[in-house]
Amino acid sequence: MAIKSDRWIRMMAQKHKMIEPFIDRNVGKGEAVSYGLSSYGYDLRVANEFKIFHNALNSVIDPKKISTDSFIDFKGDVCIIPPNSFALARSVEYFRIPENVLAICVGKSTYARCGIITNVTPFEPGWEGYVTLEISNTTPLPAKIYANEGLCQVLFLESDEVCEVSYKDKQGKYQQQVGITLPKV
Repeated sequence: MAIKSDRWIRMMAQKHKMIEPFIDRNVGKGEAVSYGLSSYGYDLRVANEFKIFHNALNSVIDPKKISTDSFIDFKGDVCIIPPNSFALARSVEYFRIPENVLAICVGKSTYARCGIITNVTPFEPGWEGYVTLEISNTTPLPAKIYANEGLCQVLFLESDEVCEVSYKDKQGKYQQQVGITLPKV
């Protein structure tokens, strides 16, 4: 497996609609948290839809049976995540991952240096959809997340061969997800 460059990402986005909408350059330097194509990845944007965690109605989070009451739905240009709390969001971009590619998403340093950690599981070969983003505020202060700006960077690893069973083949439970998707069993 090899990490792929901006040329490869641009070609895959144009020919195979791997990322839609696709921004073919890095945008926002000095004005916004940057997003778009970078040298060896793609900085995805966070949409303006959020599910902010709160613990007023539940004492335990159960990944096998999560309650929608654990989240407050919010839509806006700036989301405030409470201290030591968590929010879910989704990407602006829709991804279609080829069957010989694995994508890994890591947080951007602008947010990480403020104690805001973004966790996203790998985009498996054959997966497609909007990315559900997990955003943790590890600080004792409220934290701002700016919608329609960069939140994390996607790195693409291409294999010499196609996997035996892709995410699409196994009909993965998060295939073609559209909104912010809560855990499923």
